[in-house]
Amino acid sequence: MLGSGSAGNSALIATDHCRILVDGGLSARQLVLRLALCGVTPEQLDGVLLTHEHGDHVCGLEVLCRKFQVPIYCNALTAEAIRYGCDSLGAHRNWRIFRTGADFSICNITVETFPVPHDAVDPVGFAFHAGTGGLGLITDLGYATRLIVERLRQVQTLVVETNHDEKLLQDDPHRPWPVKQRIQSRHGHLSNTAAAAVIEQLLPGKIERVVLGHLSRDCNTPALAANAVHLLLKKCQRTELELYCAGQTEISPRFRIGQTEAGSFQSTFENIFFQTAAVAL
Repeated sequence: MLGSGSAGNSALIATDHCRILVDGGLSARQLVLRLALCGVTPEQLDGVLLTHEHGDHVCGLEVLCRKFQVPIYCNALTAEAIRYGCDSLGAHRNWRIFRTGADFSICNITVETFPVPHDAVDPVGFAFHAGTGGLGLITDLGYATRLIVERLRQVQTLVVETNHDEKLLQDDPHRPWPVKQRIQSRHGHLSNTAAAAVIEQLLPGKIERVVLGHLSRDCNTPALAANAVHLLLKKCQRTELELYCAGQTEISPRFRIGQTEAGSFQSTFENIFFQTAAVAL
């Protein structure tokens, strides 16, 4: 993710032949800067893929797509919500509408979509596959349904929300009780403990790496999030699993996931990767 947390969310997923931005929740300026740190220009993007319409996932979309005419991939209800809130995006001509639950390809990356429970019009999660590489991304959801778990069993790397520490949220003096209820509801956000439970269900699968994201600025810390998952991995005797917490002030390592076989005109292997970076607060 080019940014992950209260300040906005965006991720770059790529192979040698494809570059996809997942969400555009940073300013267009920040998106361009962060992409440049990854060696990518907006003109090289093959599309922007949207999970849902909330501002921390789409706030940079208007300027980015107006300047660079990047294709926008989302479902019909998300497109309608975004168009309603932004006149210039209503005139954007390069919408690619998919049906929630459908699979499709962008260049050589297969995208699997599935519904997630969150307080948006039609929010989705994604599983990306290229050759032997599989990446799952679920960043806004109140709980993990059976369908979500099944869709993620074949991924080696999982990007999962660890939004809040339950005690910190309960004790937070700045959030009124109705907001706390919404965050903790089945259409809100995963706590550290809830995210660990999702990871536990995936341990019999192919998972090798977990990236924790979407941490609340006020109600969580990287140490608390990582510790909750580490305790689970220790209990399950799976401490070899790689664990990384996406931050707000530094660029993560580039995570390589599997390999795709060279096509008929290629002589080298390529890798699908997930790159995170921080937005300056």
